[in-house]
Amino acid sequence: MSDKIDLAKVKRFSVHDRVTKAEIGRFGKPPRGMRPFFDSLPGYLKAADLRNLANDLIRAKRRKRAIVWLMGAHPLKVGLSPLIIDLLRRGYISHLALNGAGAIHDLEIAFWGRTSEEVADTLQDGSFGMVYETPKYLARAVAQSPSDYGLGDSIGRFINENKPHYRRFSLIAAAVGCGVTVSVHVAIGTDTICQHPEFDGGLWGAKSQIDFRILAARLKKLHDGGVVLNIGSAVVLPEVFLKALAVARNIEGKITDFTAANFDMIQHYRPNENVVRRPTLGGGRGYSFTGHHEIMLPLLAAAVKSYER
Repeated sequence: MSDKIDLAKVKRFSVHDRVTKAEIGRFGKPPRGMRPFFDSLPGYLKAADLRNLANDLIRAKRRKRAIVWLMGAHPLKVGLSPLIIDLLRRGYISHLALNGAGAIHDLEIAFWGRTSEEVADTLQDGSFGMVYETPKYLARAVAQSPSDYGLGDSIGRFINENKPHYRRFSLIAAAVGCGVTVSVHVAIGTDTICQHPEFDGGLWGAKSQIDFRILAARLKKLHDGGVVLNIGSAVVLPEVFLKALAVARNIEGKITDFTAANFDMIQHYRPNENVVRRPTLGGGRGYSFTGHHEIMLPLLAAAVKSYER
């Protein structure tokens, strides 16, 4: 039998002693509409695409079609939670799918109002990801939830029941509170909680599988006018979406004629193939936007507000 490291021996410290890069005092706010600005843009290329995507979102909401957000953690770490929560409460998210990092940062924002550390600094001495509160809270959230709850419901319920001081900045808590389904899709070993003795891979895997099934069920309402956005996930969520869509089409039948868009700072293979191009080959349209999330998402939100009236 191969040797295995003993995670009970990891040296940890309090989240209150950690230097963080993101804190709520610098978070953004929901933008206002800017109709004259968007009307002034040329009708070409990405300017036209952004207006078209905003109108696709408005139509999807009015027609009660699915609006699915696949999102990595970076939009949360650059202060976009208030803006995204505003869109959610106004009906522009019907399902939110996060990776494990998204759930970690969202919980830290809710309880401590700050999150994210400088990996290059803390990796040198092995202190990266070694705060003890975050894995303990998440372990409690998952262990105490009903057996039929996925990770999204478990974490959202935990935040809402404990009412932390900064709960209003939690995207997961807002979604669960509004009745919007949340799924969290983990890959064992990719997230800091996997470094800690509290992490139960079997339980997290089982609840992530529940969330995979929830996501697949939500995708049937993409057909004929829905929208799926991938924001800042280069690998995990595009792969999850592709498999969930295959399951949904296998069981539910035709799911075509929807809009797919990818937002990222650079364009990667998997988001463009697995979200934008392959799923829309049978009908629909796809967009790819390149730019910083802290600029591009407020622009999208402002475009939606500009044209929804």
